[in-house]
Amino acid sequence: MSKPRIKTYDRIILESLKLFNEQGERNITTNHIAAHLGISPGNLYYHFRNKEEIVYQIFLMYRDFITERLSVPETGHRTVTDLVNYLDTAFLAMWQFRFMFYDLPGMLSRNTQLQSEYHQFVNTELKGILGEHFREFIRLGLLKMDEEDIEAVSVNIWLVVKFWFAFEQTSRPRAPITEASGHRGVRQVLALLKPYVQPDFMDAYRALSARHAGG
Repeated sequence: MSKPRIKTYDRIILESLKLFNEQGERNITTNHIAAHLGISPGNLYYHFRNKEEIVYQIFLMYRDFITERLSVPETGHRTVTDLVNYLDTAFLAMWQFRFMFYDLPGMLSRNTQLQSEYHQFVNTELKGILGEHFREFIRLGLLKMDEEDIEAVSVNIWLVVKFWFAFEQTSRPRAPITEASGHRGVRQVLALLKPYVQPDFMDAYRALSARHAGG
């Protein structure tokens, strides 16, 4: 049985994501996208009025990816394995949607709809999810952290994730962004958590760090 054909609307989003990741969002126009897809610019404009609408739809994909992967379990119980999975999710999101982290401030300034939704997502949904996870890891004894430290550490982690690829571009200007770049970012996040990891879980922490070595 042949695979069902992907609708043009969805193809535009998926192929735009590919082009943005490979060449940067600012370097790609709607004409580039149409030519890449082998469709007319008019066909593309039938689905999207401009490039900003495409970028916004990709952001919704990113938001859903993060929200689903980081969602709090119904049981409310987390394990060390969950921490591994959450950090893997951060790496996957950084890599699969990496263009969003190349010049995020500039992209937000050019897209008012995206700017509003992005800040809503980060300042309410994501902040709440991370706070719940930290409190559960503290309850499990994996981390030792005061309540007033949770928000500050969460913000620091998000800053690393948000600006990591921009940092990589400035610190390694001649090197392309690769999966190894993302692994270095995850190790930086782990470094932020290390002071709070309890002795009984230090071996698990080191094993997790080793998984992202070699970048």
